[in-house]
This record gives sequence, structure tokens and C-alpha cells, in this order.
Amino acid sequence: MRIALGIEYDGHNFCGWQRQRSGRSVQQCLEEGISNVADRPVKTICAGRTDTGVHATGQVVHFDTEADRDTKAWIMGVNANLPDDIRVTWAREMDDDFHARFAARRRYYRYVILNQQHGSALLDNRVCREHADLDVCRMREASGHLLGEHDFTSFRAVACQARHPVRTVYSLDITRIGRFIYLDIVANAFLQHMVRCIAGVLLSIGRDDAKPGWTRDLLELRDRTAGGVTAPAAGLYLVAVRYPSRYDLPVSGWLPEYGQ
Repeated sequence: MRIALGIEYDGHNFCGWQRQRSGRSVQQCLEEGISNVADRPVKTICAGRTDTGVHATGQVVHFDTEADRDTKAWIMGVNANLPDDIRVTWAREMDDDFHARFAARRRYYRYVILNQQHGSALLDNRVCREHADLDVCRMREASGHLLGEHDFTSFRAVACQARHPVRTVYSLDITRIGRFIYLDIVANAFLQHMVRCIAGVLLSIGRDDAKPGWTRDLLELRDRTAGGVTAPAAGLYLVAVRYPSRYDLPVSGWLPEYGQ
């Protein structure tokens, strides 16, 4: 049978989602936990392969197994075999046509910025700290150029292996609550480092190091070397993945909010 799981994890101590020859990955720890419950090896496929240090509250994975277990076992049993920084939040038995990656229609990310002079003993691994005053109005103006379908070559890692750089951004909202600024972005899919590249450019514009029209110019240039610094991974969260309604999956994840 095919099983889908909702997953959350603190990415601070992981080398990212994907298995690596060296380093601790989310995929490796999760597959080991599931395999212990299934009593046989299990391979997982995720909705979005997060990078080193990136967190998730709404990751979705699927795996195939011959093991006959109820959903309670897939949740509680797997969690009992996971490290403290990964948790299964829900489980569903799915039809064979479900695919965590290819069936996904929209991915939702949140990027959290702590806008203050000093860092935080509690949050430094969970937010991006920016000491300069940020102009949210300028950042919102700049973000408008990124909406819709575009070639995002200027906003992806040089080593990105995606077949093409065209993506559709459905929304990009920027909200300030006290010292915290939240960037919420929804797209059909994302390129490697795409959200962090966008965040880095918007931070430069918010500091008044560049004009709001820079985002439009970068789209036209299609040149990553012309873009800004890639923002830190610590502030980035995969918060939800949306699928066609026929799959009847739970609303994934929760939005990290850190007060004022």
C-alpha cells in the first residue's frame, strides 16, 4: 500500500532533506524510523527537498510498503523511532496514483526575519537576524514584480539542477509584527535556493541598498551573478503543500510566529 505522512522538523542539525554520503539528513532518519515500524526497508519521496538548515512544519512524504499497519502505528510508532527534531503529524493510506512530489500543486514557504540590532539566544537558528532598519513598504513594492510566471534564473543557485527555471508565484506577502517580518510565498514549485535568493534581494531593497525595481531588472537579466546575497537558511520554513481535493489530505503545517 502507499502511505502519505505529514512531517515537521527542525532543520538546524540536518544537512537537508536528501540523503548524503556524509552528514545527517532528514530522509535518512525518517526512513530508518519508518523501516523499524514496517520491519523492512522503506524509501520515501518528499514534496520539497529542503536545504541544509531549512525547517518544515508541513512537509509531505509518501512511501510504499507491504506492512499492514493502521494510521496510529504509522504516527505513534514512527515517532517513537525518530530523533526529537523530527515528528510525524498525520498519516493516510493513499491510492497508487498519489505522489508527494508530482501530485503537489502549490508549495507554501514562510521566511522569518528578526529586525533588531542584537541576536537572540533562543531564535538564532530559527530566524534571519537583520540589524539594519528595513522598509517594508519598499520590500512590498519590489515583491510585486515577482508575481506570476517568470524565468527565475536570477533567483536560483548556480548549481540548481532543475530542468527549466520557469516558475509561477501566486502570492508573496510581507508582514511586520513588531520586530519580526514575515515573507509568505506561494508557488507551483521552487528552484534550489529560490526563496532565500528572493529574501536576500528583498533585504537589500529594504535596507535601501537597491531600488524596488531591482527585482524586475533581475528577472529580465536571467543571471544569478547579478543578484544579491542568498539569505540564511535559518529563517526558512516549508509550511504547507496543497494537492487536488480528491486526495482529501489534511491542511499541512502551521505558521511559525515569534511574537513582537
